[in-house]
Amino acid sequence: MNEFLMFIKAFVVGGGICCIGQALIQNTNMTSARILVLFVVSGVILTVIGVYKPLVDFAGAGATVPLTGFGYSLAMGTLEAVNKYGIFGAFTGGITNTAAGISAAVLFGLINALIFKPKAKP
Repeated sequence: MNEFLMFIKAFVVGGGICCIGQALIQNTNMTSARILVLFVVSGVILTVIGVYKPLVDFAGAGATVPLTGFGYSLAMGTLEAVNKYGIFGAFTGGITNTAAGISAAVLFGLINALIFKPKAKP
């Protein structure tokens, strides 16, 4: 039963974040790229002010998988590296903490480009 509750929490929080994104798409003139940047920056800001970490502890993957979770990972990596290496950690911590996700995105983008023929939008 405990695992089922964990799945429900992840679904509700992740779905709520996605609903916010859908509401932005439908009710504003923001492009998808601007919404992406807004979500990543929101994740960073919410992490820095201490709001996002309790959400991650509560919902797990429901809070770390959406784009706000990428911002959370960037901020946490930077904060940890600054505590360990000083000011120089601000330049390396975020990338070090998110390197696996960035590498996976590049790899799967390459595979997708090799398999499928890209089409230009009219």
